[in-house]
Amino acid sequence: MPLTIFLIIIGFITVLQSATPFLLKRTIAFGVTIPEGHTDNRTIASYKKTYTMTVLVTGIFSLAGYYVWATTDSLAEEQVVLTGLVIQFGILFLSMGLYLLFHAKTTRLKQSQNWGSDLKQVRIADLAIRSKDEMLPSSIYALPMIITVGLIAYTATQYSSIPDLIPTHWGPSGKPDAFSQKTPFSVIALLLILLVMQGMMLVINVFTKRSGIKLNAAKSKTSKVQQLSFRKYTSWFLFITSVLVTVLFGFLQLTTIHEGLGNTALMLAMPLGFLLLILLGTAVYAFKVGQSGSRIDVSFDDTSTAGITDVDDDKYWKAGVFYVNKNDPSIFVEKRFGVGWTINFAKPAGYFILFVPVVIILLIAFLL
Repeated sequence: MPLTIFLIIIGFITVLQSATPFLLKRTIAFGVTIPEGHTDNRTIASYKKTYTMTVLVTGIFSLAGYYVWATTDSLAEEQVVLTGLVIQFGILFLSMGLYLLFHAKTTRLKQSQNWGSDLKQVRIADLAIRSKDEMLPSSIYALPMIITVGLIAYTATQYSSIPDLIPTHWGPSGKPDAFSQKTPFSVIALLLILLVMQGMMLVINVFTKRSGIKLNAAKSKTSKVQQLSFRKYTSWFLFITSVLVTVLFGFLQLTTIHEGLGNTALMLAMPLGFLLLILLGTAVYAFKVGQSGSRIDVSFDDTSTAGITDVDDDKYWKAGVFYVNKNDPSIFVEKRFGVGWTINFAKPAGYFILFVPVVIILLIAFLL
């Protein structure tokens, strides 16, 4: 079971990381703004190809070697898990190192060839676009939270029948491998963690909905469709993730209350099914939508406007990864490398939204 899980995760990370340069807007390469007219530059294309092939080949060989090693030797489960984690982080660190290398090369190339000096930088604003935004209302995100509150109430009614030892961790086999003494706090600790996670997702949806909608100056009609689609599917993906986490944690809570509820097969199937659904959803989101909706096909021909390009805001992106702009009211902004959102590090509220829930979750786990 651990081997299967790690093979799936390593394979997924390899594919997603190797494909990342081709999931982004054409006007962004390795965290650098590429002006109109230079998006098809051969040198940039070679950087993308080298990055992709290096990550992909390394991942494939690592995956094959890991499988052969794990199936030919009599190994302890801990060895398989530890090695799988090392390979995962190895691929991530490799991709991060390659990104920083090509970010620096792309920056130097852009500066040495003075790209965009002959183009007028334009920022497009559409005052009516907010009315067309189809992101889910935040009230929808409250539904899983209501279910969690209901589970907390149900747990309270069943307190006397709950076993004296409460599972606090489940191993790769699906069986609990760590326990805590039954107390009014420990019996609902898992649900409290779930409630914090749900609250974080709700708040993220609120502030991504308020974030600025950036349109492409040269292709405003196309980017409008793509931006609205990106925001809609991001909202749905986040909500589905919240629902899936609720189902998994709710199931684990019910098996704690009713010991006979989950047989071995079901305890294996639930976490594995959760993992597969999350990975499948992430793959659909990344490959069908792309960053900023760049992979969304439009049904009309939007001819590029000559002589203009987007405003170059590279100065606000540290290493093309960390966005620091105190003049931008947006707390969440679209990533420049990868699919999804990141925080505006100049806004303290972003730290609060992301890191306070993590601290609370760690505190709950520590108190068990």
